[in-house]
Amino acid sequence: MGLLTFSINVTLDGCVDHQEGIADDETHAFFTRLLGESGAMLWGRVTYEMMEAYWPAVARGDVDAPPALRRWATTLEAHPKYVVSTTRTDFPWANSHHVTGDLREGVQKLKDATPNGILVGSGKLATELDRLDLIDEYKLLVQPMIAGHGPTLYQGGLPTTRRLELLSAEPMSNGVLSLHYRRAR
Repeated sequence: MGLLTFSINVTLDGCVDHQEGIADDETHAFFTRLLGESGAMLWGRVTYEMMEAYWPAVARGDVDAPPALRRWATTLEAHPKYVVSTTRTDFPWANSHHVTGDLREGVQKLKDATPNGILVGSGKLATELDRLDLIDEYKLLVQPMIAGHGPTLYQGGLPTTRRLELLSAEPMSNGVLSLHYRRAR
């Protein structure tokens, strides 16, 4: 069984707005490596649509992009992408699949079938998955800024506090701090 890892950029004040943060070569290389080590990506519909609107064009070369962004885009293009949605059923982006039915059962089956693990990159979906005790690890890139707005990490709340065990903390040259935690059992 593979691990379900929540990975996202977050500012010091908890903002997870995709427009906040340092999106440089180092950051993209981090996420490209992380994706390459995993077996699949898992998103909610809103995140999928945001990604689908830009990254396939970069992978095809339709958008001028530096090499680090192109590597991220081509890695993402080739990787399995699973989408949780109750309002959309058609996912034409390459290697995209719809997760249907009971969320707990669907994601657990996906974990069981993906030994290299799954990355979840949607804040709202991660909150729901954490409520179901399905997230095993957290890989956060803490951005050296205060956004002063939302959306924020776990904005929807959790029923109880999650205790985590620090596995690593590594600073990047751009000031971002890479944190890797697992759930304390």
